[in-house]
Amino acid sequence: MDKQNFYTRLDQKDRSVLNAVFYVFFVNGIFAMIMGSLLPMISLEYNLSDTLSGSLISAHSVGNLISGFVAGVLPMYLGRKRSIVFLSSFVTLGFTLMIFTGSPLLLLLAFLFTGISRGSVSNFNNTMVNEVSNSSPSALSFLHSVFAVGAILAPILAMVSTKILGNDGWRLSAVIIIILTSLSLFFFSRMEMQEKVQVKGKGAGYDFLKSRVFWIHAGILFFYLAGEATINGWIVKYFVDAKIMTIGYAQFLASMLWLAVLIGRITVSYFGDRIRKETILLVTTTSTVLFYFLLLATRNVTVITIAIFGIGLSMAGIYPTTVSKVGKTIKDYPMAMGVLLVLGGVGAIVMPILTGALSDAFGIFAGMSAIVVVLILMMVLVMFSLVEGKKREKAA
Repeated sequence: MDKQNFYTRLDQKDRSVLNAVFYVFFVNGIFAMIMGSLLPMISLEYNLSDTLSGSLISAHSVGNLISGFVAGVLPMYLGRKRSIVFLSSFVTLGFTLMIFTGSPLLLLLAFLFTGISRGSVSNFNNTMVNEVSNSSPSALSFLHSVFAVGAILAPILAMVSTKILGNDGWRLSAVIIIILTSLSLFFFSRMEMQEKVQVKGKGAGYDFLKSRVFWIHAGILFFYLAGEATINGWIVKYFVDAKIMTIGYAQFLASMLWLAVLIGRITVSYFGDRIRKETILLVTTTSTVLFYFLLLATRNVTVITIAIFGIGLSMAGIYPTTVSKVGKTIKDYPMAMGVLLVLGGVGAIVMPILTGALSDAFGIFAGMSAIVVVLILMMVLVMFSLVEGKKREKAA
């Protein structure tokens, strides 16, 4: 008899929860990743500098960072449903602001709001799937595969909207996202879940902060999210500003990047419970570094296309596998997921600003080259994780 997968083992209630979670994460993928495609058009219309453009991406990451803490604490007082409905509503407000204002301050606030919703949904969805699936790498990879589907469609939505309305097409994309996120709020409000987070014994504290393993994997997420946020936010602008390709083909590559991520996450979802997590992380981080080097080393569009696909395929399993590595800690300590996302999210705040500043000072290539450093450091921490794992095995 074939081994059941994580979904077939669930009862009807848990399946309905996951179905809602998967839809919401799909929408999360669309609005989180479309901003990189919309940024050149927003920057052009509102005449924004590269530094300010990078700051918008970072404002999104600041919101993500804030939500990592708030989304961990608020459910203890308001309950899960009220908390997630409230926090996920900020994205609708954020895209509404983008449509109607070019004020730098309000644009920063708009991108901040989108980050608050993105982080809150990520915290909630990862926690729910981790609980329901008993920390299954396959389940978490499938969750992030759904995100990747949304991310694939994001640049396509931007391209279609641009074809329909020209430079004003980004506003049509924003309206569609407002509609989709409103449906997310409806599904969250109808979801059956444990309203209060039960905090017992050690779960009430922060003892997980004493764990060397926790800090190593928080570091991996720090550098991963730094690289991911900057690549997704700047890759289209890099290709266009460096005059490597047209904005249309650059947006196509942004979509193809997430097609590769989807293929990679489906693969990890299938093999994730069969292969050691350490092996997955070592292979994926090393290949990410190599493909990104290839991307920067050429202006040949064909080679760049291959490199983009390789980067997406390689990045696919890093986030869900890293989270699953500390899955037990997340279950034991309600604050662990929030702290993990906060620590990891700092990288996503710093790098887009740094890339924008380097771009203004030395050119776009210099800004994109800085990403190499964070990807290498991510790979180094995975090696530390391997060493730590072997030490724990010997001690057991």
